[in-house]
Amino acid sequence: MNHLPQRTLMQKWHLKSLSSVLIFVILLIGSAKVCGINWSSLNQNFSQFFDLFKKMAHPQWSYVTVVIQPIIETIKMALIGTTLGSIIALPICVFAARNIVTNKIVTTSIRFLLNIIRTLPDLMLAALFVAIVGIGPLAGILTLAIFSFGMVSKLFYEAIETIDSGPLEALQAVGANKIQIIVFAVLPQVINNFVSYFLYTLEINVRASTVLGYLGAGGIGVYLQRSLDSFNYQQTAVIILAILVVVLIIDGLSNYLREKLL
Repeated sequence: MNHLPQRTLMQKWHLKSLSSVLIFVILLIGSAKVCGINWSSLNQNFSQFFDLFKKMAHPQWSYVTVVIQPIIETIKMALIGTTLGSIIALPICVFAARNIVTNKIVTTSIRFLLNIIRTLPDLMLAALFVAIVGIGPLAGILTLAIFSFGMVSKLFYEAIETIDSGPLEALQAVGANKIQIIVFAVLPQVINNFVSYFLYTLEINVRASTVLGYLGAGGIGVYLQRSLDSFNYQQTAVIILAILVVVLIIDGLSNYLREKLL
């Protein structure tokens, strides 16, 4: 006759799971106290969210013709910035992959540089480039290019480190040099990932470029700032809907291409 295995007290009462939840709640409450979060202010001012929502519930549809050109400019900024950053990232991330470059000084130095780039906030970069090249889309493009470079590089060198080492060893055995190994053994295994990361970064950059417009980096963000400063929430609603449509289109296109490529 079969018997059910005897469970310990911890297994019977799920003490391990309950302890984990309790520790998580304690850490969450402790973090909120350390950060000085006042939850009561959220309850007191939550009605303002509905007031703002009511003001945006009737979009000024005639404003659609005004936002078409800046939304196209935003897409161009994101596309150019993402492309520039990704092209620069392509050779750099190869030198950061430890299964391709065995010199730890080289890989560690490149990864340290990439960490510094990813640490820089987008808004600070935008303010810096606005000061250098002036107000306009060029500042936004340069900001998005650096952001894309840091992000794509990390994702891509991590993808390179997960490839099958068999083709690399086979090419090394027949005397292939480093460039031939990268072209014929590395890139064919990761090129689909690279396209997927490019599309993902493009989607993020479209949303990020709207925020950069607050600093004069061009695009739809400039119009969003104007509508909010003038309390014209009907125009704000049109801008948000336009951004939503663009993000949904890019997301749908990205998903389609990922399914085809991966």
